[in-house]
Amino acid sequence: MNSATVRNLLVRGMLAGLAAGVIALIVAYFLGEPSVDSAIGLEESHAHHAHSHEVELVSRSLQSTAGLATGILIYGVAFGGIAALAFCFALGRVGRFGPRATALLLAGIALLAVYVVPFLKYPANPPAVGDPDTIGKRTTLYVLMMLLSVLLTIVAVIVGKRLAPKVGAWNATVVAVLGFALVAGTAYEFLPVINEVPDDFPATLLWRFRLSALAMQATLWGGFGLVFGELAERLLDPKPAAVSTGTVVTAPR
Repeated sequence: MNSATVRNLLVRGMLAGLAAGVIALIVAYFLGEPSVDSAIGLEESHAHHAHSHEVELVSRSLQSTAGLATGILIYGVAFGGIAALAFCFALGRVGRFGPRATALLLAGIALLAVYVVPFLKYPANPPAVGDPDTIGKRTTLYVLMMLLSVLLTIVAVIVGKRLAPKVGAWNATVVAVLGFALVAGTAYEFLPVINEVPDDFPATLLWRFRLSALAMQATLWGGFGLVFGELAERLLDPKPAAVSTGTVVTAPR
């Protein structure tokens, strides 16, 4: 794949990430923000006096609109570009898949490796949950789990690819997936457990917040896979121009 094609795919990946970010923004606003508002209201009701003299630097309305949009769209563009570069490497190397199928497969793997696997160990919490003094520790552990998950995913793909000629594609996939699950499960056991959810925090609210966070990520990566797959297909496998046929009419003699 030449540099011009890689550059074009990179641009299309960033555009696809932007488009997917717009869709994910809608999901986050309508599903996630109500849970955030409820959690903030609960926190303020429990600590009214502690917050009564604090100055709000950024209004909640700005956070839930411009702030939310900026964060999600930048995230979508950045990861869209990274995923496009990964697509350039993966196309033709992970099976006999076309651009659309490769893009969807890559998006699914990215969703699992970048978000779902770390999420199962360190799930997202609403604003009212968590000790501010441990935010650095929690962030470090989450990033460590994410990097480990991505590394394990790469190793699993390499192992599966090398085993496929010897034991078949199906058996190689099963071995790679089981190996990934075993090592990830071991990491779950050895990494510290963080549980800072107060006993009186509503379980339904916590569940809704985490479910909305997962839905937003699934929408982002699913939308990226569909949009980028279509853009990549048009670039790498353009449809031949339709040949119009006409009937030659001869004048009567």
